[in-house]
Amino acid sequence: MPLREHLLEIRKRLFLVSCGLVAGAILGWFLYQPLLDALQAPLEKAAAEQGKVINLNFSGMATALDMKIKVSLFLGVIVSCPWWLYQLWAFITPGLTSKERRYAMGFLGASVPLFLGGAFLAWWVLPHAVDILAGFVPEGATNLTDAQGYLSFVMRLVLAFGLAFVLPVVLVALNFAGLVRATALFAGWRWAVLIAFVFAAVMTPTPDALTMILVALPICLLYFGAVGIAFLRDRSTDKRNAAALAGA
Repeated sequence: MPLREHLLEIRKRLFLVSCGLVAGAILGWFLYQPLLDALQAPLEKAAAEQGKVINLNFSGMATALDMKIKVSLFLGVIVSCPWWLYQLWAFITPGLTSKERRYAMGFLGASVPLFLGGAFLAWWVLPHAVDILAGFVPEGATNLTDAQGYLSFVMRLVLAFGLAFVLPVVLVALNFAGLVRATALFAGWRWAVLIAFVFAAVMTPTPDALTMILVALPICLLYFGAVGIAFLRDRSTDKRNAAALAGA
């Protein structure tokens, strides 16, 4: 495909992604109050259990409006994830064969639930993180949490976990494309486990080891699942190549 057509295709996909995000953001605009209540729930729970004053703080006149726009866009990204993931694969698939396109659709079908599963895990971790961090507030003190800073923290947590859960699909895709073999993936399993636990330690700002383990374990399992699929793929490919050589 010529460069000009590539650029036109990129523009087309970006426009479609933007349309999906806008549609999701419009939905988020109308669901802002329930979502804000859900975001504040961990703070309110920690305040009630610990007998402390912990509230969101809107520090400027336009902060509340800015917060509503950001929350709407955040929900738009989550809700429209099947759409923008599809646009990503649709940009790649024109250069693939019909068989490879089927693989691409399979990768898309796996990416969406994994992304949402990672986002759900982050949402599960959030109340535990807030409860533990709120415990460091001194007795008699008031914790006025900056609303935008808190939202940024939640967004980074949810998106990071969602993308981390999609990474094994990328590894399988690289294997199916013939760019990396299962033996190479398995050879780095120690580094993969270490990175998973470091990621869990950084993204779960809680001092307890249990939460870190509960977060890192699914990532490790997904990695080894991807390696297992790659091994099956390599074995099938090797048998097919050996049969073709024997027939020749």
